Amino acid sequence: MSHIFHRQPQDSLPYAVAGDGAYVIDNTGKRYLDASGGAAVSCLGHNHPVVVDAIKQQIDRVAYAHSAFFTTDAAEQLADLLVEAAPNGIDRVYYVSGGSEGVEAALKLARQYFVELDQPERRHFIARRQSYHGNTLGALAVGGNAWRREPFRPLLVETHHISPCYAYRDRLDDETEEQYGLRVANELEHTIRTLGAETVIGFIAEPVVGATLGAVPAVPGYFQRIREICDRYGILLILDEVMCGMGRTGTMFACEQEGISADLIVIAKGLGAGYQPIGAMLVSDTIYQTVCDGSGFFQHGHTYMAHPTACAAALAVQNVVRDADLLENVERMGSRLSEELYGALGQHPYVGDIRGRGLFVGLELVNDRESKTPFAPSLALHRSIKRTAMESGLMCYPMGGTIDGQRGNHILLAPPFIIDDSHIDEIVGIISRTVNDVTTQAANTTT
Repeated sequence: MSHIFHRQPQDSLPYAVAGDGAYVIDNTGKRYLDASGGAAVSCLGHNHPVVVDAIKQQIDRVAYAHSAFFTTDAAEQLADLLVEAAPNGIDRVYYVSGGSEGVEAALKLARQYFVELDQPERRHFIARRQSYHGNTLGALAVGGNAWRREPFRPLLVETHHISPCYAYRDRLDDETEEQYGLRVANELEHTIRTLGAETVIGFIAEPVVGATLGAVPAVPGYFQRIREICDRYGILLILDEVMCGMGRTGTMFACEQEGISADLIVIAKGLGAGYQPIGAMLVSDTIYQTVCDGSGFFQHGHTYMAHPTACAAALAVQNVVRDADLLENVERMGSRLSEELYGALGQHPYVGDIRGRGLFVGLELVNDRESKTPFAPSLALHRSIKRTAMESGLMCYPMGGTIDGQRGNHILLAPPFIIDDSHIDEIVGIISRTVNDVTTQAANTTT
């Protein structure tokens, strides 16, 4: 009997005992191709010798030193690497232990920034429906994942949500993609005016929406318009790249493909590739200097921030990604993965949409392609997909509630950057069989 409080207490989980590149191996010797990177985390796969060696070397020197007393070479070098690669205006790195911590830090720093400017009346955050920004209370409050929010709604601070940029379901027949993007982006301006610009702190969004919508990128021009609105009304743009950043979409930062920068960017997952828990908040020089010239400190902190071993692991991960030119492989393998999925499932009666960027791909499942009617939530299609794929030796990331927190299902794929053609063939083969078997059974159940 396990004394662990598992995510799903009723589940009986296999024991992971080893990693081998793109595979996780359980205690029976069964191999699972990690086609989701866990939760888009394991961008280098498992047991990479360079990263393992970097961790061992750091532990031999100093495993932990509290950031209120010391800095370390690993933390300094990683910060230099990140700032050098970051979009224009980003100049500082604030380390945390994961994505939710990073979003919490960004929300608090954004508020403090305006306090430093003697604008304490600013208190509102605006975000998007069907987004996900983390499970801590502040992150959950700005997040738009209705299912995750609902049990804790009385505890959440007031936030405001506009429409997602979700062209598959929300673009009108007589709209171009650009027209649709401008329409939903302009909801931000309307909300700012309604609240009063002088009361708004910032807008937070994922450049490519991950867990809640399933790898949905914005249409062309959307984020340029968002950036214009933020600048016009003097509010901060916070980009959550926890899942879609650090090379996942083919560029180091997902916002590079939108042609914009941000005031604050949150990263995690692929930063340390799962070898150690680490995330970071990247901060514009303007915000940093405002705090330095005002109170002189950020009223925030965590025990394990800038953890030397975590920073050493992340530094090694990012050096491998750069030195092995893995972003080029993300683009090449991402294109092939999408092409093969389209070929295998593009006309499948129960696959409504295949979308994404790089090695960040989503499949939306529907009961009827023409009407885009979803399967009944009671079927819990995502659970059947996960179970069936695992039985076949594949890890994927299915979710329910795609449309509104209750209706809709999608599968998220985020395999390691190191995959090759043979892995693509294996992923597409198992996913195709899994989707076909589970959706056909679900459709027969409803008829």
